[in-house]
Amino acid sequence: MEEATPNPGHGNKQQLGERVASPAARNLELTVEAVVEEYVGSFGWSQFLHVLLVSIVWVFDSQNTLVTIFSDAQPKSWRCINNSSSSLCMSSSSRGDVSSVCGLKPGTWEWVDGHESSIVAEWGLVCDRRFLAAVPASMFFIGSLLGSAFFGHLADASLGRKRTVLLSCILSSATAFLTSLSPNIWIYALLRFANGFSRSGIGICCIVLATEVVGRKWRGPVSQYGFFFFTAGFFSLPLIAYPTRKNWRNLYRIISLLPLSYSVLSFPFVSESPRWLLVRGRSKEALDVLRKFARRNGKTLPENLCLANPSDPKEGGENEALTKTCTKESLWRTKWAAKRMITVMIAGFGVGFVYYGVQLNVENLNFNLYFSVGINALMEIPAIIFGTILLGLTSRRLLFSLSAFLAGISCLLCIIFAHGKHGNKADKSRDGSWAQLIIEGVGFMAASIAYDVLYIYCVELFPTNVRNFAMSQSRLSLMLGASIAPLLVAAGRLSPSLSFLVFGILSIFSGVVSLWLPETKNAPLYDSLKQQEEEEKHRHVGQSNNIQA
Repeated sequence: MEEATPNPGHGNKQQLGERVASPAARNLELTVEAVVEEYVGSFGWSQFLHVLLVSIVWVFDSQNTLVTIFSDAQPKSWRCINNSSSSLCMSSSSRGDVSSVCGLKPGTWEWVDGHESSIVAEWGLVCDRRFLAAVPASMFFIGSLLGSAFFGHLADASLGRKRTVLLSCILSSATAFLTSLSPNIWIYALLRFANGFSRSGIGICCIVLATEVVGRKWRGPVSQYGFFFFTAGFFSLPLIAYPTRKNWRNLYRIISLLPLSYSVLSFPFVSESPRWLLVRGRSKEALDVLRKFARRNGKTLPENLCLANPSDPKEGGENEALTKTCTKESLWRTKWAAKRMITVMIAGFGVGFVYYGVQLNVENLNFNLYFSVGINALMEIPAIIFGTILLGLTSRRLLFSLSAFLAGISCLLCIIFAHGKHGNKADKSRDGSWAQLIIEGVGFMAASIAYDVLYIYCVELFPTNVRNFAMSQSRLSLMLGASIAPLLVAAGRLSPSLSFLVFGILSIFSGVVSLWLPETKNAPLYDSLKQQEEEEKHRHVGQSNNIQA
């Protein structure tokens, strides 16, 4: 009995020790990236549905951005009013040349499609008032520029990705409808500014919201899905604009209904980013989102799984004060991140200038406006296909720089054909240069690839706690370039070669600047600036050692 007595006591101590030690022993702590790769699946049915619902929003972003191609277009033809006795009007043989109306008295002529066909026709933005027609488009992109910073901070610091997109959709719908009620050019320009500000949350949040829930090898293709829907929105514009060509206000009313309907019917089924939830200290909610994705993929997560938060490893990510400070100030105060951000913004300025400028510049081609816009929209499709394929085959940096170079060279080649156009204004509506249209289409396709790649590149260049802010700064530079482009398009009505020359030079410059950015293909998505800095240093040291060996 005496020999047996120690055994129960010893067993109790062992059981007690096991009860104390077992939680730590059974605890499985993984990052969100590891959970997605190992348990949820890199890209299953649940992620496909999530990405689809998020990417649809790009349709509305495209429509609100490019609607001015039609609403602000300069009408192509005019005619004398039947009871006009003006000899100048009656003797004019070049009624397709808008500059001919500058010497005519008001009331002796009219636009063929009516005075409500565009804002140019309704408010007389021709002759000495022609540059006023560029003001609304510039104001739109200036609004986008400021909105990018606002929504980028909002998405990182408080609302999150999902609610920021929802807010942006609702505001875009409201401002688009109000634009249709504009009484004059100045109120119209102000409302275009508000619309540009409102839609900014879509572009900077949708790509982040889509890419943060998939495995690393799917980030490139998933980012391209959003641009496919942007193209769908672009392609839908001529289909909506043609039936409303007699009244530009109806065009705005139609596009204002779509984002509101989507916000009510579809967006509630979208999940918040688990990475953002984790960084904000809401690890339980992040784990619930991952469990939902896994369940819909026919998988289960381990019961003992918990998420590792690199931003605050000791306290499990609950120190929100630290997380809240990881916004604009932390990015700009971190030397390596600030240098990287400046490089991205310089490259983005040129790409934004060319990408949006070429689209708006279609009115300076010798073709039917609806046909030209349709061709450009179709060129977005091979841009997405080639971009998706090349993202898997080559590096981000090389693909971006080569695309920018090709876009720039194409714009410069268009100068040759622009001279031919300038010399024959009377036949503007009929004598289109197919060579110019083809080269312009190739240049636009290359600019589209560069534009799309810059988005996914920026996602991979910065960590979760500043990713949306970094995206907002990148978009800010894109919109800054885009805000200047309409002025160049207006100047192109007098000198087409000037617009193509500037487009070409800036695009090539962007390609050169991008060569200073690091490569990110197959790199993990980091969660904090400190983690990324340390991991990248270790990776560079490891690569150097391998080279020396």
